[in-house]
Formats: sequence, structure tokens, C-alpha cells
Amino acid sequence: MRPERRRLWTGAAPGANPFALPRGLLGPAAGLLMARGNRVQNAEVLAYCGVGPQDDVLEVGHGPGLLLGMLARRARSVTGVDPSPQMVRMARRRNAAAVRAGRVRVRVGSAEATGAPDASADLVVSVNTVAMWPRLDAALDELHRVLRPGGLLALSWHLSPESFTLAPDERAALEAALSRRFGASSTADLRHGALFSARR
Repeated sequence: MRPERRRLWTGAAPGANPFALPRGLLGPAAGLLMARGNRVQNAEVLAYCGVGPQDDVLEVGHGPGLLLGMLARRARSVTGVDPSPQMVRMARRRNAAAVRAGRVRVRVGSAEATGAPDASADLVVSVNTVAMWPRLDAALDELHRVLRPGGLLALSWHLSPESFTLAPDERAALEAALSRRFGASSTADLRHGALFSARR
């Protein structure tokens, strides 16, 4: 059952949640669990986005770096940002060859502060992080800024277990925020995740 009185996007820091900001002794274990638990959903999002060899991609909240590697096999360039220094190190190790070749770059950053130049990405993607962002509107402003005209923003979130899913009012708030910033948005429940997308 979903926790009672959950409030998202209030500006509050992630607190002790080891998946929102992996750190300390639990950080590496959280990273391994995310790599295992998100593998199928990452592949599903990759297929949905249709990444091609001319695309420059930004992944927000890359965690242990599994999707970064999948993207690097298709895209021209891939940049990942994550607020957890532990996850940045883990992603670098996982994708060491692609990092050395210059196909993947990873650094500490967040949805609100990616550090990416204006209009530098054809695709911005994030899997299972949007409900943990402190401020939704500020994050969408930033992601709109880094997208090129015609670029795609794709945000995937859990469809199971029920305690992780977005409630109807939370989904409506996300859809409304996307439409305010991008003019329009679409939502699709895929097999493993709810996909919220918009084009600049």
C-alpha cells in the first residue's frame, strides 16, 4: 500500500532514502539493487526513445550506470549526472572503456543543475528518479534548457510495486508541469514503467 500523506516536489532534501541519494555504507548496496531492479525498465525506455547514432544524450540520475552503457552503444555521445558521488564512481567503473574512449562522460549533478550547455542534448532521459526530485518545476526548466529544439524528454517511473507507483493526483501534477513548460506532454504505461514525455 502507498504510504499515507506522501508529498512530492516540496523542495525537501531526499533525507535518509538510500535510493534517492546513495551514500555511506548502504550506497554500494543500493547501487547494485538498482542495477538489478531497473535493468528491464532501462531497456524498455531505450527502445521507446529510439536512440540513433547522431544523438547526444543526457541521463539524469544515472545511478550505477547501466543505462549509460546501453545508450553508449547507440548514441553519438552520452553524459550522465547523478547527485551521488558514489554512483558517479560506480558508473565510471561500469563503463570504464566507454569513458576512456570519450563516448560516456559522468559527473555529479542533478535534474535542477545538470551543468550541461544550452540546447546540447537531443534526448534527456531519467528512469525512476522524477518522484525524488526536490522541485519539479525547477528541474523541468533545467531540462528544457539543455534540450535542442525538437529534442525529447523521457521520464520513466515504477508501475510496480503499488507502494512505488504515482498516485493519480501525482501523475496529474507531473503531466501538468510538463505541459506548462513544454506546451504539451504524453503519458504511456509501458510494460514495466509509466513513461512521461515531452518535446521541446
